[in-house]
Amino acid sequence: MNTTYDPRNVEPKWAQAWKQQGVYTASRADARPYTIAIPPPNVTGALHIGHALDNTLQDVLIRTKRMQGYDALYVPGTDHAGISTQAKVEAALRAQGIHRHDLGREAFVERVWQWKEEYVARIHTQWEMLGLSLDMSRERFTLDEGLSHAVRTVFVSLFEQGLIYRGEYIIHWDPIAQTAISDMEVEHIEVEGALYHIAYRLADGDGAIVVATTRPETLLGDVAVAVHPEDPRYASWIGAHVVLPVTGRHIPIVADDAVDRSFGTGAVKITPAHDAFDFALAQRHGLPSLCIMHRDGTMNAHAAPYTGLDRFVCRTRIVDDVRAQGLLVDVQKHVHAVGHSERSGAVVEPMQSVQWFVRMQPLVDAARETPVRFVPERFGETYARWMDGMHDWCISRQLWWGHRIPAWHCA
Repeated sequence: MNTTYDPRNVEPKWAQAWKQQGVYTASRADARPYTIAIPPPNVTGALHIGHALDNTLQDVLIRTKRMQGYDALYVPGTDHAGISTQAKVEAALRAQGIHRHDLGREAFVERVWQWKEEYVARIHTQWEMLGLSLDMSRERFTLDEGLSHAVRTVFVSLFEQGLIYRGEYIIHWDPIAQTAISDMEVEHIEVEGALYHIAYRLADGDGAIVVATTRPETLLGDVAVAVHPEDPRYASWIGAHVVLPVTGRHIPIVADDAVDRSFGTGAVKITPAHDAFDFALAQRHGLPSLCIMHRDGTMNAHAAPYTGLDRFVCRTRIVDDVRAQGLLVDVQKHVHAVGHSERSGAVVEPMQSVQWFVRMQPLVDAARETPVRFVPERFGETYARWMDGMHDWCISRQLWWGHRIPAWHCA
């Protein structure tokens, strides 16, 4: 017998023996069932130490219940992880000088399936090395036909209940992946930027109203300046028009209770197509909306004469041009949280877009009526705050890999 334990000699032997004997297959109809479905790891890559910790703890529970006489079932599975896996495969292709559009949808999806097979095989090996007592005869993948059918069934059911709808709102747009992403896929990172104070001159008469913004490039999509109706500084200007810097367009000054008089100058530029607050305000006042960017983050024809520029290059050019016109009043250092895509790392662009949404309020109301016991109790307060901040959930993605929305439009 060896004087030291060598797992490479011991573990494969016993893993194979247990697999052949079917000791992990749950099939005892006379025993009380106990089941854990493994949180399915994404097929974006191999397992990491977090998976090892999490899965080992689950396996301890399964093995304990099995020894106590339960029909213990540990269900294995993997997650197709739509946007994450597509981003990984696209990055691998870019390293070869290939863009997914060079391949076309079918060929690209085939590449992703190849990626999936490679990493699922690696995950299987890692599960075996961890000694997890998984019933591999019940393994599932989130794009299996059965699960895909369930997704379509639930989608149609929610649509028929009026809980899913297609609408146009501000969403989080990832300009690298070129898809909408959810709130949960946005990381807010503190960055040092600048707060630009820009003068918008009155169209008729002397004077100017100064607005403060961290994103000067969006002024190209401004449709109004908003002030609080009870702010004495601007009471006589409500209903007047100002000249939009650089473009020369005339836009109105409107009054709205939602404006924070204490922030900046108390006057805010309204860009409905690129800001959620502005979008809601524009809806209340019947203001138009002007999208000034392409989906890749470059400026579109509405942003002339900056058409084709990257949004951040455009920011620099706008600031230079506003300064040259004598309209740049002040620039202050400003540390603020900027949304970044968890998947691609891109700075997220709020953008008005037609997408599919889940209507959340009826679900929130139902959840509030359901008694829930939280351990520890303090998390009940977190749950309540989460419910209070809920808004309709954008569920559509502009991807080639993953579940497809079962909706068709007739020309």
